[in-house]
Amino acid sequence: MKFEKTKLLGVYIVHFEPKKDKRGYFVRTFCQQEFANAGIAFHVVQINRSLTKRQGAIRGMHFQRQPHQEDKLVQCIKGAMYDVALDVRTNSKTFGQWIGIQLTSDNNTALFIPQGYAHGFQVIESDTEAEYFMSQYYSPQHATGVRCTDPFFQITWPLPIQFSSAKDQEWPLVEINQKA
Repeated sequence: MKFEKTKLLGVYIVHFEPKKDKRGYFVRTFCQQEFANAGIAFHVVQINRSLTKRQGAIRGMHFQRQPHQEDKLVQCIKGAMYDVALDVRTNSKTFGQWIGIQLTSDNNTALFIPQGYAHGFQVIESDTEAEYFMSQYYSPQHATGVRCTDPFFQITWPLPIQFSSAKDQEWPLVEINQKA
């Protein structure tokens, strides 16, 4: 595995290194020791998978509040998606900044997103599956998010938004969050 730093502190693009032969390939998609060697303390307690059927659909932008903040490693196991990490730490120099990368089932790449960042993605191909390695258990009472269309963040999605959940559309705008 190779860990590529991004402009956002603690967010890494993780490049897998498949071993290929006549049979196909073998690739390690998670190794706690390799993360530790890269200076990343990441302990997986839960693995989730999602299927998003409609091209242009968005899941996100999600995160969990203290004390259940979570680190996550996100990869695409079928199809293609545009994956986004957004800094929601109000005391951070990069608050409100985001990065986005394309993850596909073929590009052997994942995005590591530490706590303090919201996460979401847009499906580029119909029937896309994503897998998430999580450092915390899901806690509904600590789950929150920001709108993927919030003008404060100006996230540029590659496709017109075709669908997002009612819950994701109802997150308050950041100005409302900051006044509360």
